[in-house]
Parts: sequence; C-alpha cells; structure tokens
Amino acid sequence: MKLVKGFAYLVQGTKLLTQPGLRLFVLLPLLVNIIMLGVGLGLLISFVGGWMGQIVSWLPEWLSGITWFLWFLFALLFGMAVFFGFNLLANFIAAPFNGLLAEKVQLHLTGQDIGEASFGSIIASIPRSIGREISKLTYYLPRILLLLVIMLIPGINVIAPWLWVLFGAWMMVIQYVDYPMDNNGMSFRKMKRSLSEQRLLHLGFGGGVSLLLMVPIVNFFVMPIAVAGATALYVHEHGCLDIVDNEADPHA
Repeated sequence: MKLVKGFAYLVQGTKLLTQPGLRLFVLLPLLVNIIMLGVGLGLLISFVGGWMGQIVSWLPEWLSGITWFLWFLFALLFGMAVFFGFNLLANFIAAPFNGLLAEKVQLHLTGQDIGEASFGSIIASIPRSIGREISKLTYYLPRILLLLVIMLIPGINVIAPWLWVLFGAWMMVIQYVDYPMDNNGMSFRKMKRSLSEQRLLHLGFGGGVSLLLMVPIVNFFVMPIAVAGATALYVHEHGCLDIVDNEADPHA
C-alpha cells in the first residue's frame, strides 16, 4: 500500500542516521530543531493554559459537561499550530544544513557525489536555500488562509479538521522532499508536479512526519530523520536521475 510505503521511508531515514559517515551532518540540524521546538514547547506551556481557560469561560452553560473534551481539542489544535509553526521556522534556519545532510545521504545510498561539502559551500548555498524556503512559504500561506476561512463557514467547517490533517501532511512532503530535489537541480514548480504524480506515497511520508511531530521527545529528532527519509524516497522513487531543470522558476 502506497501510504504504508511512504511511511516506511521514515523508518529507513532513522536507520540511515546511525551510519558513522552521516552522524556529523546530523548534529547542526538536530541542534536547531531542539532549540526551536524547545522554545515552542515553552510558549505552549506558558500561554496555552490561560488562553484555553478564557475560551472555555466564554462557552454557554449547556456545553459545560464536555469541558474536558474541549480542553483536549484546544490543546491538540494549539499544540499542532505551535509544533508545525516552529518546525517550519526551524527548517528555514537550518535549510543549508538540511541540504548538506540530504546530499550526504544521497552519496551514501548511490555512491555519487553531487557536490563538495565544505564550510564555504554551506555559506554559498545560503541565498539559494533562503529563496527556496520563501517559495515554500508563498505556497503554504494562501492555503492556510483558505483553511482558516473554511473553519468559519457553518456547515462546511465540519470538514476543516480533516483538511488540516491532509494539508499538514502535504506541507511536510513539500518541506522535506524538496531538499534532495533541490540538490539535483529540480525547480520548485517541477518538484510539486513530480510529487503530485504519486500523491498517496508522498502523503504516507508526510503523514508520518506529522505524527512524529506530535510525539513528545521524538519530535526533537524529526527534522534529520525526515531529511534522510525524504532523500531515500527521492533516490528510490524518483530514479535519482541527474535532473537539471532549465525552466525559469518564478518562485526562486
């Protein structure tokens, strides 16, 4: 089943990170992720209790019997917003290091070096990495705003939670599979088109990343695991061809 196969690449990513030649390249993305998610967790603990208390106090008396459920629902939604938001911010900061990790995982899997790893190469890749992350944000934000509007429309808003789950999984696909595809010269537009051709496979991978982000302690290690798993997915499912896309990318 495609969904299960996509999720299995996360397991492979975890195994890849134990390889001696890759451990060094895991440290910086891991450190960035731990710091950012730690800050997010601190904010969640500091503020969410007060926010939820205020929201529950506004509810009509006839809903008082399900207050416990509403607390759980609010905590889940706030938690998802914080962890997804800070994960995206962490990826923005760590993008050059994630690209380097993807490059080294590809070298490990294929034996083909696609670049020279050095401090200078990381510095040189920063403008391109930032541009790519901005492309992702311009893709995410309009769709997030649309989902927020759907949440406010009576009747239609009942499907909003499921749409959030699907889009959250798709965001994680775009976020992580982009690293190896960018390393191999694929434009952002062509990358999205390529992912859409095997949507269930990629949703299985992205859904797995989303689930791991919600697991305490494990979520601190999600970034390097997802980068390694996404690179394995690219190598095995997209042929790892030397694709150089010469078309102009308006998002870059």
